[in-house]
This record gives sequence, structure tokens and C-alpha cells, in this order.
Amino acid sequence: MDARTEFRDFLTSRRARITPEQAGLPANGNRRVTGLRREEVALLAGVSADYYIKLERGHARGVSDSVLEALSRALHLDEAERAHLFDLAAAANTGTRTPPRTPKPHVRPSIQRILDAMSTTPAYVRNRRLDILATNQLGRALLNPILAAPRRPPNVARFMFLDPAATDYYLDWERMAAGTVAILRAEAGRDPHDKALIDLVGELSTRSDLFRTRWATHNVLRHRNGVKRLHHPVVGELTLGYEALELPADTGLTIMAYSAEPATPAHDALNLLASWAATTDQNDNSDAGTHPTSTPRPGTSA
Repeated sequence: MDARTEFRDFLTSRRARITPEQAGLPANGNRRVTGLRREEVALLAGVSADYYIKLERGHARGVSDSVLEALSRALHLDEAERAHLFDLAAAANTGTRTPPRTPKPHVRPSIQRILDAMSTTPAYVRNRRLDILATNQLGRALLNPILAAPRRPPNVARFMFLDPAATDYYLDWERMAAGTVAILRAEAGRDPHDKALIDLVGELSTRSDLFRTRWATHNVLRHRNGVKRLHHPVVGELTLGYEALELPADTGLTIMAYSAEPATPAHDALNLLASWAATTDQNDNSDAGTHPTSTPRPGTSA
């Protein structure tokens, strides 16, 4: 991913979505663009038109934090977009370098123990590319449609766009799909040299028109908390809140934990799912003739 191109395209996309009225400018005369003109962004940011045009052409070398802050305000960027702009500027100033080898996914045993202790909470560990690296028992049951894919590690984005089951599993598929692309776009700005991420984006862009169209919007998102509506093949509809818990000691890894409001159908369904998961695991271990903790679990790192 070329840093200059990404910086240029992000500025252009943000400028195109802001109307003069939203920016507090008069919308006089016929306009050939729906958003702001370059000169108007320069005026709002307090920089010369020539300098802003240079920035929008991808020449971000030496751009100061104060100018980036001014552009963030002028373009009405939210927190995720502001961080993305700074990430892109940093990448453009760093220049090109040989992409490092992507480290193999690894979840420490202590993290797995924490997951397993969350017996009433579906939880899993993912990396920034949305690979699922570890789960607890209830998380494994909840994510069963995603984990069913033979490719390892399972990947949320690959399931979202390449598996027909995704539109049944995610009741708000359109919103979830847009959010998934926005998460990957933000991660691409954070580390444009992540070869595994580059390969994933390339694969999805090649195989999914829907992904490619959403990727071109340059929208970004920080995945922290929210609500997901799922249709599980065993227990039916679930409306679950989620929290993203970053692991400071394991750069790039996040625990995703789900919960249901007490005394709701989702809470009852989650309890039913827990019973189904316990029975299923018990049967699987009995058939295999192994202790429950003696074999790697789907979606976990061995």
C-alpha cells in the first residue's frame, strides 16, 4: 500500500463528503463538486491553497502535527479518522521499507486461562487483521459458523465477504460489513507494511465486489464496543453487547467479550447456547477418548 496514495485518497474522500453548509461557508453559484473545494479546505485549515493542494497530491513529507490537527477540524474528522490521518502522515514520512515477516499468531497460556474462566461470557482473541486466534467454550459455540471454515486461523472479514452463511448469521449484515472494512482500513493506515494484511485485502478485493466497493470509500472505524444482532443456527436470534479489551502486553491482540441484558430473550438464548456447548464438547471429547483440555480447539492456537 503506497503511503502517498493512501494519504492523498483519504484527504480527497473526506473533502468530498463535507458540504459548504456543514463547514459554515456560503454555497454560492454553481459548483462542480459536491463537497468542499481545495481552496475552501485550505481557508478553513489556515494554510495556503498551494500547500493544501500539495498535501492532497500525497506530498506529506514534513507535515506538522498542527497542520494535521487543523485539517482534522476543517474536515470534521471523528476520533478514528483523525488517528488515521496521523497514521497515514507518519507512514508517508517514514518512506518505503522492506515489509517485515508477519509473526505467527500466538496467544499466551495465561490469556487462554482468562478466557476459559469467563464461563458465562462468549469471548475470543483476535488480531488486527480479524483472525480469530483463541476462544473459550461459549465463544466457540457462538462463533461456530465462522469457525466451521477449514482455513486456519479463521478470519471474520473472510467469512463476512466470502461465505454465503454470513448474511444469515449477521442480521445487520450491511452495517457489519461496512464496519469490518473500516476496521481493516484503519489497520492498514496504522501499519501499511503488514504483509498478511496486504494479502488479505488483496484476496478480498479480488474475490468480492462488495468488499472492493466499500474499501474505496476510505472509511475507518475503531472497534471498541457496540451491539451485534446474530442469528445462531442452534438458538436463533441473539442481541448482544460487546466490548473490545486490548491486551497491552500483546501488541495487536484484543479480547472480544459479549454479554446479554438480564431477563431478555437473548439472555435465555445465551444460557441455552451454553448448555448446548457443554453437551457438544462433552460428546466430542467422549468420541475422541480425550480429556477436554488435551486437544487444540477450533479457532485456538495450539
